[in-house]
Parts: sequence; structure tokens; C-alpha cells
Amino acid sequence: MAQVLIVYHSRTGGSRQMAEAAFAAAQAEGEARLLRAEEAQPADVLAADGYLFCGPENLAALSGAMKEFFDRCYYPVLGQIEGRPYAQLICAGSDGEGAARQLARIATGWRLKEVQPPVIVCTHAQTQEEILAEKGIGAADLTRCAELGAALGAGLSMGVF
Repeated sequence: MAQVLIVYHSRTGGSRQMAEAAFAAAQAEGEARLLRAEEAQPADVLAADGYLFCGPENLAALSGAMKEFFDRCYYPVLGQIEGRPYAQLICAGSDGEGAARQLARIATGWRLKEVQPPVIVCTHAQTQEEILAEKGIGAADLTRCAELGAALGAGLSMGVF
């Protein structure tokens, strides 16, 4: 059975909630694994058939922990996962486009195939207090995350990708 690997990083809870919503929906469609970026290893990437990467945008870029996941796993899997599908979830205080572009460039290096545009959830956190506060992602945004997880899981299970 095809497996979706969902790798996420979250410092204030927003990305975690998004990844968990996608994971629950992906599991309903087939096999799925949810791993924190700090835990995910090259063997996990190699074992999966498709990917959903979820992380916060920090200072117009991917969070350091997500970047470290890619740094750690990039070369050990290079040339072995080409053509596999991926999608991304970004939790951002403003636009999220910088992190989405950065992640897409990394996925292009791996020769992954983007199967859905990024889902960017904007928390509108702009002050130091808002940025550092625990996040609560609204139901409508969690539904968007779940829909992406379900679509990726179903597509893999049906052999669409």
C-alpha cells in the first residue's frame, strides 16, 4: 500500500494542528505517517511514496528545523525519490510565499512532482506577543489542510500520481 509521509515542524502549535488534520484525513484514504522534522530520517523519506511537508514561515523563510530536515535528508535520498508526489502546508503570520518558494526549490532539486498548490494558512500574527503565542488554527483552515491530506492519500492509494 502506498504511504504518505507528513513531515512537520511547529514551535507555537499552528503547523502541528495543520499537519495533524492532514494526517487524519490521509489515514482515512490509506497508509500515512506523521513525523516531526527533528525525528524524520532519510530512511523514512525513502520508505514513503509521497510527501506532505508542513512548517511555519519564519522571517520569510522555512523554519530552521524544517530546513535542517531537508539538509540532513537531501543528499542521502538524492536520485532515489524522483517523480514522487508532494504538497505543502505553510503556517504564516503574513503571506507565507517565501517559505513556499524555498520548499518548492528543494523539492525541485529532489525532482519531486508538485500535485497541489501550497496551502498557506495566515495567522495574521504581527506583534512579538502574537508571533510567540500558541496558535489556534480555525476550522475552515483545518478543513483545507484535511482536504489536501485526503487528496494526497487518495491519489496515492488509487495510483493517480
